[in-house]
Amino acid sequence: MSDPYASRTAVHEQTVDGFGTVRVLPLDPAADAPLLHRWVSEERAVFWGMNGLTVQRVAEVYAHMDTLDTHHAYLLVKDGEPAALLQTYEPEADRVGDCYPVEPGDIGVHLLLAPATGTGGPRPGWTAALVGVIAAYVLLGLDRRRVVVDPDVANEKAVARFLRQGFTAGPEVVLPEVDLPDVYLPEKKAQLAFLTREVAFGR
Repeated sequence: MSDPYASRTAVHEQTVDGFGTVRVLPLDPAADAPLLHRWVSEERAVFWGMNGLTVQRVAEVYAHMDTLDTHHAYLLVKDGEPAALLQTYEPEADRVGDCYPVEPGDIGVHLLLAPATGTGGPRPGWTAALVGVIAAYVLLGLDRRRVVVDPDVANEKAVARFLRQGFTAGPEVVLPEVDLPDVYLPEKKAQLAFLTREVAFGR
């Protein structure tokens, strides 16, 4: 089967033994909006905060993000199949920066996994492999010291997933509401968690 993403230039590519090759591609807001709309509209993605948006609005959200120097969106593609949506951001330019002492070398990450459908149902090892690739990209590829994540406190699956991957739980915080012309984010009670380069890669 041909890879519809083959023509795109990856910012990071990594082959994971027993899993496959994962490419991290800059998001194309227009081309990727229909796919992302399907993902963010699912009940499981309610914590992503985009339930109920149209395809056009999803495209607009990511087109706006594409204009920012501090926030970036990527599509993770495993062996030609979309596997996850990754967003990175500078914590000091984000509302999370109001909630903890940001350190030099910090980078924030949001992760939405593709639905675990397809032929096999649940896919053991997927999350670990993808989080490992993301850690390699942001901590080694981008030369950062520490990753911060801020899943909703009520999203117990996501919190547990990060802790299993070696993240250390930080404080529970309340992220303030953001009400801007291009962006609206309601107040969110979040569980911060951190992964340092030393813990992930021993250096």
